[in-house]
Amino acid sequence: MSEELYKPQSIEVKWQKAWQESGIDVANEDDGDARETYYCLEMFPYPSGNLHMGHVRNYCLGDAVARYKRMQGFNVLHPIGWDAFGLPAENAAIKHGKPPAEWTYANIEQMRGQLKRLGLSYDWSREIATCKPEYYRWEQWMFTKLMEKGLAYRKEAEVNWCDPCHTVLANEQVEDGVCWRCDTPVHKKNLAQWFIKITDYADELLNDLDKLEGWPDKVVGMQRNWIGKSSGAEVSFQVEGSDEVLDVFTTRPDTLMGVTYMAVAAGHPLALQAAENNAELCP
Repeated sequence: MSEELYKPQSIEVKWQKAWQESGIDVANEDDGDARETYYCLEMFPYPSGNLHMGHVRNYCLGDAVARYKRMQGFNVLHPIGWDAFGLPAENAAIKHGKPPAEWTYANIEQMRGQLKRLGLSYDWSREIATCKPEYYRWEQWMFTKLMEKGLAYRKEAEVNWCDPCHTVLANEQVEDGVCWRCDTPVHKKNLAQWFIKITDYADELLNDLDKLEGWPDKVVGMQRNWIGKSSGAEVSFQVEGSDEVLDVFTTRPDTLMGVTYMAVAAGHPLALQAAENNAELCP
């Protein structure tokens, strides 16, 4: 009795070719299509050059959802693209001695082939890369509209800075005080940067969280905390012996009569000024 062997090099390539030729993964935009639509999106990968198991785990999960919905009769839009813009791409290009465009597009080519070999059910006809002008022109257009509406503004703020990477790091990218990429100690730095005034939409964002059916309570709670709306009052205190005024926000203005002291962060201008004034007193 002979055993039939599974040969992925031939079997998978054969069926992936059949899927591509049949257009089974392409979302139908025909108005006459009566199927209910479903949008399945995973975060776009950064084109670092090669997939790792983290990529495979993430994109196989999304693919399972897309296939499940197709089997339920949905008209599924399952796109893919590349998070290919910014300092990480430029730093990688400098490290490898290549122009950023050459380095980035070569990586995209390599990773596209790997994703296709995995047999993931993407609609490749909708592939995008954020470094292409036809894509980022719309981001620039949207930013100008935000500025026109007074929703984008520039100010100085403290950031996590990594010298070797020449970039700002999110709190999640700082692990035990060092950069998650190069293990170099991270330090605080004041930089002029752009902000989006989402506070104008805090109420709308919070209210619409109740419409997210099926979302885990933990994720919804994280979103509420991230929006971080608090109701209270901003009170100004005169700094003793100075013309400086310290503005303090409190959710309990009714307890102000019991205030005994106020504390400021180590990087606050008043703290830095106090440190300079008392530097001669320090050993």
